[in-house]
This record gives sequence, structure tokens and C-alpha cells, in this order.
Amino acid sequence: MIEIAQLTFGYGKQKLFNNLSLSLKPGHIYGLLGINGAGKSTLLKNIAGLAFPWSGTCTVNGVSASERLPSFLQELFFVPEEVYLPSITAAQFAKSTAHFYPKFDRRQFNQLLSDFDVPTDRALTKLSYGQQKKALIAFGLAANTSLLIMDEPTNGLDIPSKSQFRKVTASALTDDRCMIISTHQVRDLDNLIDSVLILHNQQIAVAHSIDNIADKLNFSVLPSNATNYIYAEENLNGLHAITQNTNVDYTKVDMELLFNGIVSNTTGLTEILNASK
Repeated sequence: MIEIAQLTFGYGKQKLFNNLSLSLKPGHIYGLLGINGAGKSTLLKNIAGLAFPWSGTCTVNGVSASERLPSFLQELFFVPEEVYLPSITAAQFAKSTAHFYPKFDRRQFNQLLSDFDVPTDRALTKLSYGQQKKALIAFGLAANTSLLIMDEPTNGLDIPSKSQFRKVTASALTDDRCMIISTHQVRDLDNLIDSVLILHNQQIAVAHSIDNIADKLNFSVLPSNATNYIYAEENLNGLHAITQNTNVDYTKVDMELLFNGIVSNTTGLTEILNASK
């Protein structure tokens, strides 16, 4: 699906990626995490062919993303962090845009608008920012492209809408579809993504499935005087800690704790995750 090899890119003299490599497969929802300024949006733009590598390659379904061929574009939908929609209704937007996407499902689009509680009889520019974003997310899901990219899609959504977003996005995944969702609000992707990508220090520091992470790491609360952990944060109950899973004792992956451990350059975490088992 997506093959990135030795990608180097930056703006001006600032290098964001240095020989970055990554392989993504269909049938998965990937969560792309990184601190502000790490280059999450820029990496997504390279995948979408909206930015061009200094060196290296990025191909989607065997086609160079930077060529932006029609066959590539009709299988890609990109939901940007900031949305700018025309002064037309959602139905009019679908009528004018859907023909670019051969697998667009109008009935699915209308159902998603209903699920998101987005009015269909008002101009998109008259809606709140959150409703505009939900309208574009609904269109992206209903386009049924093989690649769906969403950059910070939960920004501007209230708590009930974030829950609905997780539900409808999960239901739209198919075996031949790949979704990439970037966020700095790590908990917004809980119970949605099946694979984690962490962009840090110009590289993909982590690229693993949730199951693989749970197989190698344990997430638990330890006494405040404990020392047998790889990374930990203090809380009211003791230490919220990550330890190596040596006893086949599976726990729920705490993505926020994992993310904090990785960006803190905690020695041992990436070594354990990347080691063969």
C-alpha cells in the first residue's frame, strides 16, 4: 500500500526527516503520534503528494505520490487539520465533488451526516467549525478511497462527537482500505487504532501494532517506591509504569504513557519493541 524509503525532507535549512523508512498495509487504522513540530502533518503531505522529498521515495499502491496521477488521487482522500469549505450545503458539496471518487456512497454519506448530527439544509460556512469538520470527515469516509488520511480530525469536536468519530471510523474500515490518523491528543484514538506510529527525532521511533506492544510491554500501577520499571509517571495511586512483559501478562496499552516514554528518550523502550521475539 504505502512504501516510504530513505525519505529526507525539510523546509529551508530545517530538516524534519532523515532517511525515514516506513511500510503501511491495507486493513489497518494507523495512529500517527508526535510532539508539536515533529513533522506529522508534513509526513502526511509527503504521502499525499502535497510535499516533495529532498531524497528518497514515497509510493502508494506502487505509484509515486509526488506525481499526483488521476488514478492515485481518486483513491486518496485527505482531511486536513484546518478545513475551508464552500458556501453550499453538504448535499451540494457531494453533488459537485463526489464524481471524483468512483466508490463514493451517497447513502453512506447521508447516514454519516445524520450520525454526526450535521444539518443538511444549511450552507457549510454557516455551521460551527466542529460541524464543518464532521461534514468533511463524513465525506472522506463515504468516498471509500483505499487511502484515507486525517490530520488532527478531533480538533474542534466535542466529547460526544469524538466518541461518534471513533465509532463511525472503525465501522468504515475494510480489508482493502488503509487509514492514517494523526493527533497530539493521544487519548482521542483509544479503542480506534490498531497500530501506532510515533514520529520522533526525524525518524519513526515506533511502528507496531497494539497487539505487538501489549505482547512486549506491561502497563500497570506500581508502589511509589518501586524501581523495577522502564518508564513511569507519578499519580495519586503510585507510579503509572511501563515494564517489560516477561510473564505473558497482557494489559491494555496506555498510548499516552507509551508516547511520553518514547519522547522522553527512555532507554530500553524502543529496544524492547523493536527486538524480535
